[in-house]
Amino acid sequence: MKSNKKLLAAAVIFLLLITPVLVFAGGQQEAEPEAPMVEKEEAPEKKAEPFALAVVVPGVTAGSPLYEQLVEGAQQAVDKYPNASMKVVELGFNQAEWAEKMTSIVATGKYDVVISSNPSMPFVCMELAGQFPDQKFIFVDAFIEGHPQMASFLYNQVEQSYMLGYLAGLITTSDMTGANADLKIGIVVAQEYPALNKMMVPGFLQGAQAVNADITLDYRVVGNWYDANKAGELAKSMVDAGVDVIGVICGGAAPGVFEVAKERNKYVMYWDDNSYAKAPGVIAGCGALHQTKLVSEVVEDAINGKVKFGTGVKLNSRDGYIEFIGDDPNYLDIIPAAMQAEHKKVVDSIMSGSLVLEVPEL
Repeated sequence: MKSNKKLLAAAVIFLLLITPVLVFAGGQQEAEPEAPMVEKEEAPEKKAEPFALAVVVPGVTAGSPLYEQLVEGAQQAVDKYPNASMKVVELGFNQAEWAEKMTSIVATGKYDVVISSNPSMPFVCMELAGQFPDQKFIFVDAFIEGHPQMASFLYNQVEQSYMLGYLAGLITTSDMTGANADLKIGIVVAQEYPALNKMMVPGFLQGAQAVNADITLDYRVVGNWYDANKAGELAKSMVDAGVDVIGVICGGAAPGVFEVAKERNKYVMYWDDNSYAKAPGVIAGCGALHQTKLVSEVVEDAINGKVKFGTGVKLNSRDGYIEFIGDDPNYLDIIPAAMQAEHKKVVDSIMSGSLVLEVPEL
């Protein structure tokens, strides 16, 4: 019994002796500082590759609504991207020089994409594309498909022209000031080209004859895009022949027609943008193409590598790029309310797709 008590006492003494050591050791373990956090270096952002765009105007920019929109739309897109830049090149009015000037642009090798706006430009660039197989081209207001270096976007200008022609038909059959009983409308164009001959002129006459099948069209060609005096002389001759509504597709020559229409109390139909303010009381209808919007979207896709080259796209009013401007105060002041309502029905039928106007082969 005594032996057991001695063993118990020895065990107690041993425990008392080692407890501080254990506590001290435990305290040391808890007091050890945590390993310092090592910050990971973030991988540097990959810089976007530079993108250079050549905006080629086949003519001059000023006074040509679609070319003004071409430059404006491209600038809108380029301004969004620090890596993107653009240069505007005007080819001038001499079409015989266009191919040579295009070659000098492409031969620099500076531009990832060349964008232009004119139905003839894909064909002007066809041989050039063969010489420079790495060059990419985008054409708006033009059509070509199947060429691996080219992408194109064509407006259904039959729709646009039909809207204008229908209004011209309403005016020439009305009792509005300046309208007569001759049932004659006219059109003054700068030069002939496939989209004009196959879409715009036929669409204009088709729209007018939907009002009255007896309406006839007086068609005149200036020969260039800038001679306002000649356009004015043509307009005078047309008015003398009984025309009371004149469509104008002649760029910088159009003011010559405006002046005559104002002097003789006649009316003008205008293609491509809202230009009522250019000749208030004279321009009675504007059929707009929203090329600024289209070009901005297409150039942005090009910068991001999303353009499908080799394709041709046909755009209509339901796509949001073709519109008759029927809410401008100048239009509302010129056209009687009942005529506005009648015209709107036709415009709405085109916009909804219930009246289908096909794009012909160019």
